[in-house]
Amino acid sequence: MERHIRFSDEDAALVLLDQRYLPTREDDYCCQTVEHIIYALQTMVVRGAPAIGVTAAYGCWIAAKEVSGSENWKKDLDAKLEEIAEARPTAVNLRWGVERMKALWESSQAETIEALMDIWLEEAKVIHKEDIEICKLIGVHGATVIDDGDTVMTHCNAGALATAGYGTALGVVRGAVDAGKKDISVIANETRPFLQGARLTAYELKEDGIPVSVACDNACGLLMRRGMVDKVVVGADRVAANGDAVNKIGTYSVALLAKAHNVPFYVAAPLSTIDRNMPDGDSTPIEDRTPLEVTHVGDTQITPDDVPVFNFAFDPTPNEFIAGIVTEVGVLRPPFSESIKKAFEEQGK
Repeated sequence: MERHIRFSDEDAALVLLDQRYLPTREDDYCCQTVEHIIYALQTMVVRGAPAIGVTAAYGCWIAAKEVSGSENWKKDLDAKLEEIAEARPTAVNLRWGVERMKALWESSQAETIEALMDIWLEEAKVIHKEDIEICKLIGVHGATVIDDGDTVMTHCNAGALATAGYGTALGVVRGAVDAGKKDISVIANETRPFLQGARLTAYELKEDGIPVSVACDNACGLLMRRGMVDKVVVGADRVAANGDAVNKIGTYSVALLAKAHNVPFYVAAPLSTIDRNMPDGDSTPIEDRTPLEVTHVGDTQITPDDVPVFNFAFDPTPNEFIAGIVTEVGVLRPPFSESIKKAFEEQGK
Protein backbone atom coordinates (compact mmCIF):
# COMPACT_ATOMS: atom_id res chain seq x y z
CA MET A 1 0.00 0.00 0.00
CA GLU A 2 1.75 3.15 -1.24
CA ARG A 3 -1.16 5.11 -2.68
CA HIS A 4 -1.81 6.98 0.59
CA ILE A 5 0.96 9.56 0.06
CA ARG A 6 1.58 10.77 -3.47
CA PHE A 7 2.76 13.96 -5.10
CA SER A 8 0.76 15.32 -8.02
CA ASP A 9 2.93 17.24 -10.48
CA GLU A 10 -0.21 18.23 -12.37
CA ASP A 11 -1.83 19.86 -9.31
CA ALA A 12 1.42 20.89 -7.61
CA ALA A 13 0.04 19.25 -4.48
CA LEU A 14 0.57 16.50 -1.97
CA VAL A 15 -2.37 14.09 -2.10
CA LEU A 16 -3.09 12.12 1.08
CA LEU A 17 -5.50 9.28 1.68
CA ASP A 18 -7.66 10.74 4.45
CA GLN A 19 -7.22 8.26 7.30
CA ARG A 20 -10.05 9.78 9.34
CA TYR A 21 -12.61 8.01 7.18
CA LEU A 22 -11.03 4.57 6.84
CA PRO A 23 -12.04 1.80 6.56
CA THR A 24 -15.52 2.67 5.26
CA ARG A 25 -14.50 5.50 2.90
CA GLU A 26 -11.40 6.13 0.81
CA ASP A 27 -11.27 9.89 0.32
CA ASP A 28 -8.28 11.96 -0.75
CA TYR A 29 -7.17 15.19 0.92
CA CYS A 30 -5.26 17.57 -1.33
CA CYS A 31 -2.55 19.76 0.27
CA GLN A 32 -1.71 22.87 -1.76
CA THR A 33 -0.87 25.27 1.07
CA VAL A 34 1.00 25.18 4.38
CA GLU A 35 -2.36 25.62 6.08
CA HIS A 36 -3.51 22.39 4.39
CA ILE A 37 -0.34 20.57 5.53
CA ILE A 38 -0.75 21.67 9.15
CA TYR A 39 -4.44 20.79 9.15
CA ALA A 40 -3.67 17.34 7.75
CA LEU A 41 -1.06 16.75 10.45
CA GLN A 42 -3.09 18.06 13.38
CA THR A 43 -6.37 16.37 12.51
CA MET A 44 -4.65 13.08 11.62
CA VAL A 45 -5.53 13.01 7.96
CA VAL A 46 -1.98 11.63 7.97
CA ARG A 47 -0.30 10.19 11.08
CA GLY A 48 2.54 7.92 12.10
CA ALA A 49 6.06 9.26 12.64
CA PRO A 50 7.68 8.25 9.30
CA ALA A 51 4.62 9.38 7.28
CA ILE A 52 4.70 12.68 9.16
CA GLY A 53 8.36 13.09 8.19
CA VAL A 54 7.60 12.49 4.52
CA THR A 55 4.65 14.90 4.67
CA ALA A 56 6.90 17.52 6.29
CA ALA A 57 9.40 17.23 3.43
CA TYR A 58 6.74 17.86 0.79
CA GLY A 59 5.30 20.57 3.05
CA CYS A 60 8.59 22.46 2.82
CA TRP A 61 8.28 22.52 -0.97
CA ILE A 62 4.68 23.75 -0.64
CA ALA A 63 5.91 26.47 1.74
CA ALA A 64 8.49 27.54 -0.83
CA LYS A 65 5.82 27.69 -3.51
CA GLU A 66 3.70 29.90 -1.25
CA VAL A 67 6.43 32.48 -0.70
CA SER A 68 7.78 32.42 -4.25
CA GLY A 69 6.37 35.86 -5.03
CA SER A 70 7.71 37.53 -1.89
CA GLU A 71 10.63 39.98 -1.91
CA ASN A 72 11.59 38.68 1.54
CA TRP A 73 11.11 35.05 0.61
CA LYS A 74 13.93 33.71 2.79
CA LYS A 75 12.53 35.24 5.97
CA ASP A 76 8.96 34.29 5.04
CA LEU A 77 10.03 30.75 4.21
CA ASP A 78 11.82 30.32 7.55
CA ALA A 79 8.64 31.33 9.36
CA LYS A 80 6.51 28.85 7.42
CA LEU A 81 8.99 26.02 8.00
CA GLU A 82 8.80 26.64 11.73
CA GLU A 83 5.00 26.53 11.56
CA ILE A 84 5.23 23.08 9.99
CA ALA A 85 7.84 21.86 12.48
CA GLU A 86 5.65 22.96 15.41
CA ALA A 87 2.41 21.41 14.10
CA ARG A 88 2.64 18.37 16.42
CA PRO A 89 5.03 18.12 19.38
CA THR A 90 5.69 14.42 19.94
CA ALA A 91 6.64 12.81 16.61
CA VAL A 92 10.33 13.61 16.18
CA ASN A 93 10.22 12.88 12.42
CA LEU A 94 8.27 16.09 11.84
CA ARG A 95 11.13 18.38 12.82
CA TRP A 96 13.62 15.87 11.40
CA GLY A 97 12.02 16.25 7.97
CA VAL A 98 12.04 20.05 8.14
CA GLU A 99 15.63 20.19 9.42
CA ARG A 100 16.82 17.87 6.66
CA MET A 101 15.33 20.17 4.05
CA LYS A 102 16.78 23.25 5.74
CA ALA A 103 20.23 21.65 5.81
CA LEU A 104 19.97 21.00 2.08
CA TRP A 105 18.95 24.62 1.51
CA GLU A 106 22.09 25.75 3.32
CA SER A 107 24.45 23.30 1.62
CA SER A 108 23.04 23.95 -1.88
CA GLN A 109 23.44 27.71 -1.52
CA ALA A 110 20.38 28.16 -3.73
CA GLU A 111 20.02 31.86 -4.47
CA THR A 112 16.56 31.81 -6.04
CA ILE A 113 13.34 30.35 -4.76
CA GLU A 114 12.87 28.54 -8.08
CA ALA A 115 16.22 26.77 -7.72
CA LEU A 116 15.42 25.82 -4.13
CA MET A 117 12.00 24.44 -5.14
CA ASP A 118 13.62 22.19 -7.75
CA ILE A 119 16.13 20.90 -5.21
CA TRP A 120 13.52 20.38 -2.51
CA LEU A 121 11.04 18.53 -4.67
CA GLU A 122 13.70 16.04 -5.68
CA GLU A 123 14.76 15.65 -2.05
CA ALA A 124 11.19 15.10 -0.87
CA LYS A 125 10.85 12.33 -3.43
CA VAL A 126 14.15 10.84 -2.21
CA ILE A 127 12.92 10.88 1.42
CA HIS A 128 9.67 9.28 0.27
CA LYS A 129 11.47 6.46 -1.52
CA GLU A 130 14.05 6.05 1.25
CA ASP A 131 11.35 5.50 3.86
CA ILE A 132 9.84 2.61 1.93
CA GLU A 133 13.28 1.01 1.54
CA ILE A 134 14.04 1.56 5.25
CA CYS A 135 10.76 -0.07 6.28
CA LYS A 136 11.52 -3.10 4.13
CA LEU A 137 14.91 -3.41 5.86
CA ILE A 138 13.14 -3.18 9.22
CA GLY A 139 10.99 -6.05 7.98
CA VAL A 140 14.04 -8.12 7.04
CA HIS A 141 15.63 -7.67 10.47
CA GLY A 142 12.33 -7.96 12.30
CA ALA A 143 11.55 -11.30 10.68
CA THR A 144 14.35 -12.80 12.76
CA VAL A 145 12.39 -12.27 16.00
CA ILE A 146 9.20 -13.88 14.66
CA ASP A 147 8.71 -17.66 14.67
CA ASP A 148 6.40 -19.94 12.72
CA GLY A 149 2.93 -19.90 14.25
CA ASP A 150 3.41 -16.65 16.17
CA THR A 151 0.47 -14.44 17.02
CA VAL A 152 1.74 -10.87 17.18
CA MET A 153 -0.09 -8.20 19.14
CA THR A 154 0.14 -4.61 17.89
CA HIS A 155 -1.00 -1.32 19.39
CA CYS A 156 -2.04 1.63 17.22
CA ASN A 157 -1.19 1.49 13.52
CA ALA A 158 2.46 1.24 12.53
CA GLY A 159 1.84 -0.11 9.08
CA ALA A 160 2.10 1.23 5.56
CA LEU A 161 -0.37 3.99 6.43
CA ALA A 162 1.95 5.27 9.18
CA THR A 163 4.96 5.35 6.83
CA ALA A 164 5.62 5.96 3.15
CA GLY A 165 4.82 2.27 2.64
CA TYR A 166 5.28 -1.25 4.09
CA GLY A 167 5.35 -0.15 7.73
CA THR A 168 7.47 -0.53 10.86
CA ALA A 169 5.63 -2.82 13.30
CA LEU A 170 3.56 -4.24 10.45
CA GLY A 171 6.75 -4.21 8.41
CA VAL A 172 8.05 -6.80 10.88
CA VAL A 173 4.92 -8.90 10.31
CA ARG A 174 5.13 -8.47 6.54
CA GLY A 175 8.85 -9.23 6.66
CA ALA A 176 8.19 -12.49 8.51
CA VAL A 177 5.56 -13.50 5.96
CA ASP A 178 7.86 -12.53 3.07
CA ALA A 179 10.64 -14.60 4.67
CA GLY A 180 8.42 -17.68 4.54
CA LYS A 181 7.41 -17.82 8.20
CA LYS A 182 4.22 -19.87 8.39
CA ASP A 183 0.90 -19.33 10.16
CA ILE A 184 1.59 -15.75 11.29
CA SER A 185 -1.41 -13.88 12.65
CA VAL A 186 -2.02 -10.52 14.31
CA ILE A 187 -4.12 -9.22 17.18
CA ALA A 188 -4.75 -5.51 16.58
CA ASN A 189 -5.62 -3.65 19.76
CA GLU A 190 -8.43 -1.24 18.90
CA THR A 191 -6.37 1.70 20.30
CA ARG A 192 -8.79 4.12 21.87
CA PRO A 193 -9.80 6.84 21.43
CA PHE A 194 -8.91 7.25 17.73
CA LEU A 195 -9.17 3.50 17.01
CA GLN A 196 -6.15 3.27 14.73
CA GLY A 197 -5.82 -0.46 15.36
CA ALA A 198 -9.45 -1.30 14.69
CA ARG A 199 -9.79 1.00 11.70
CA LEU A 200 -6.35 1.06 10.08
CA THR A 201 -4.29 -1.97 11.10
CA ALA A 202 -7.18 -4.34 10.45
CA TYR A 203 -7.84 -2.59 7.12
CA GLU A 204 -4.23 -3.00 5.97
CA LEU A 205 -3.83 -6.62 7.02
CA LYS A 206 -7.16 -7.65 5.54
CA GLU A 207 -6.04 -6.12 2.22
CA ASP A 208 -2.80 -8.15 2.47
CA GLY A 209 -4.55 -11.39 3.36
CA ILE A 210 -2.72 -11.66 6.69
CA PRO A 211 -5.01 -13.09 9.42
CA VAL A 212 -5.99 -10.37 11.89
CA SER A 213 -8.39 -10.11 14.83
CA VAL A 214 -9.33 -6.90 16.65
CA ALA A 215 -9.31 -6.86 20.45
CA CYS A 216 -10.54 -4.30 22.97
CA ASP A 217 -7.60 -2.52 24.57
CA ASN A 218 -8.62 -3.80 27.99
CA ALA A 219 -8.55 -7.44 26.81
CA CYS A 220 -4.74 -7.52 26.53
CA GLY A 221 -4.16 -9.08 29.94
CA LEU A 222 -6.68 -11.87 29.42
CA LEU A 223 -5.35 -12.70 25.96
CA MET A 224 -1.80 -12.92 27.28
CA ARG A 225 -2.86 -14.95 30.32
CA ARG A 226 -4.55 -17.45 28.01
CA GLY A 227 -1.36 -17.82 25.96
CA MET A 228 -2.89 -16.22 22.88
CA VAL A 229 -0.05 -13.70 22.34
CA ASP A 230 3.50 -14.79 21.42
CA LYS A 231 5.11 -11.41 20.69
CA VAL A 232 4.20 -7.75 20.92
CA VAL A 233 5.53 -5.44 18.20
CA VAL A 234 4.72 -1.71 18.24
CA GLY A 235 5.97 1.36 16.45
CA ALA A 236 7.21 4.61 18.02
CA ASP A 237 6.81 8.32 17.52
CA ARG A 238 10.07 8.98 19.33
CA VAL A 239 12.77 6.80 20.88
CA ALA A 240 14.95 8.50 23.49
CA ALA A 241 18.72 8.13 23.75
CA ASN A 242 18.34 5.57 26.54
CA GLY A 243 15.91 3.41 24.52
CA ASP A 244 12.66 4.55 26.14
CA ALA A 245 9.98 4.42 23.44
CA VAL A 246 7.18 6.98 23.17
CA ASN A 247 4.21 5.54 21.30
CA LYS A 248 0.44 5.78 21.19
CA ILE A 249 -1.28 6.04 24.57
CA GLY A 250 -1.78 2.60 26.07
CA THR A 251 1.51 1.18 24.83
CA TYR A 252 3.01 1.43 28.31
CA SER A 253 0.13 -0.64 29.72
CA VAL A 254 0.63 -3.30 27.04
CA ALA A 255 4.36 -3.42 27.88
CA LEU A 256 3.61 -3.89 31.57
CA LEU A 257 1.25 -6.76 30.80
CA ALA A 258 3.74 -8.33 28.40
CA LYS A 259 6.43 -8.23 31.09
CA ALA A 260 4.09 -9.85 33.62
CA HIS A 261 3.25 -12.67 31.19
CA ASN A 262 6.79 -13.19 29.79
CA VAL A 263 5.76 -12.05 26.30
CA PRO A 264 8.68 -10.42 24.38
CA PHE A 265 7.93 -6.76 23.62
CA TYR A 266 9.62 -5.17 20.57
CA VAL A 267 9.66 -1.65 19.16
CA ALA A 268 10.09 -1.16 15.40
CA ALA A 269 11.34 2.25 14.24
CA PRO A 270 13.83 3.79 11.81
CA LEU A 271 16.94 5.52 13.11
CA SER A 272 15.31 8.85 12.20
CA THR A 273 12.81 8.28 15.02
CA ILE A 274 15.60 7.96 17.59
CA ASP A 275 16.17 11.34 19.24
CA ARG A 276 19.64 11.31 20.78
CA ASN A 277 19.00 14.79 22.20
CA MET A 278 16.16 13.44 24.33
CA PRO A 279 17.68 11.69 27.37
CA ASP A 280 14.62 9.61 28.29
CA GLY A 281 10.97 9.09 27.52
CA ASP A 282 9.72 11.18 30.42
CA SER A 283 11.47 14.23 28.92
CA THR A 284 9.50 13.93 25.67
CA PRO A 285 6.66 16.45 25.14
CA ILE A 286 3.34 14.59 25.15
CA GLU A 287 0.55 15.89 22.95
CA ASP A 288 -2.74 16.61 24.73
CA ARG A 289 -5.44 16.35 22.07
CA THR A 290 -8.99 17.63 21.85
CA PRO A 291 -11.44 16.17 24.40
CA LEU A 292 -13.90 15.59 21.56
CA GLU A 293 -12.02 12.42 20.60
CA VAL A 294 -13.01 10.99 23.99
CA THR A 295 -16.38 12.62 24.62
CA HIS A 296 -17.77 11.65 21.21
CA VAL A 297 -17.83 8.65 18.92
CA GLY A 298 -18.34 10.26 15.56
CA ASP A 299 -21.11 12.79 16.10
CA THR A 300 -22.56 10.95 19.10
CA GLN A 301 -21.74 12.32 22.56
CA ILE A 302 -21.05 9.56 25.10
CA THR A 303 -20.00 11.50 28.22
CA PRO A 304 -21.99 14.01 30.33
CA ASP A 305 -21.56 17.70 29.63
CA ASP A 306 -18.73 19.53 31.39
CA VAL A 307 -16.91 16.42 32.64
CA PRO A 308 -13.12 16.92 32.21
CA VAL A 309 -11.22 14.53 29.95
CA PHE A 310 -7.63 13.27 29.82
CA ASN A 311 -6.65 12.79 26.19
CA PHE A 312 -2.89 12.40 26.20
CA ALA A 313 -2.01 10.98 22.81
CA PHE A 314 1.21 9.15 23.77
CA ASP A 315 2.99 7.52 26.68
CA PRO A 316 6.63 6.54 27.27
CA THR A 317 7.55 2.88 27.74
CA PRO A 318 10.72 2.50 29.84
CA ASN A 319 13.54 0.62 28.14
CA GLU A 320 13.52 -2.14 30.79
CA PHE A 321 10.33 -3.51 29.24
CA ILE A 322 11.75 -3.63 25.68
CA ALA A 323 13.40 -6.78 24.36
CA GLY A 324 14.74 -5.09 21.23
CA ILE A 325 14.39 -2.08 18.94
CA VAL A 326 14.11 -3.20 15.31
CA THR A 327 15.74 -0.70 12.95
CA GLU A 328 16.93 -0.68 9.36
CA VAL A 329 20.44 -1.58 10.55
CA GLY A 330 19.44 -4.47 12.78
CA VAL A 331 17.79 -5.33 16.10
CA LEU A 332 19.26 -3.15 18.84
CA ARG A 333 19.48 -4.88 22.21
CA PRO A 334 19.98 -3.69 25.81
CA PRO A 335 21.80 -1.77 27.07
CA PHE A 336 20.19 0.57 24.59
CA SER A 337 22.30 3.63 25.35
CA GLU A 338 25.27 1.67 24.02
CA SER A 339 23.58 -0.10 21.11
CA ILE A 340 21.94 3.13 19.90
CA LYS A 341 25.24 5.01 20.06
CA LYS A 342 27.01 2.22 18.18
CA ALA A 343 24.31 2.05 15.48
CA PHE A 344 24.69 5.77 14.73
CA GLU A 345 28.49 5.61 14.79
CA GLU A 346 28.47 2.76 12.28
CA GLN A 347 26.27 4.89 10.00
CA GLY A 348 28.66 7.82 10.36
CA LYS A 349 26.02 9.94 12.08
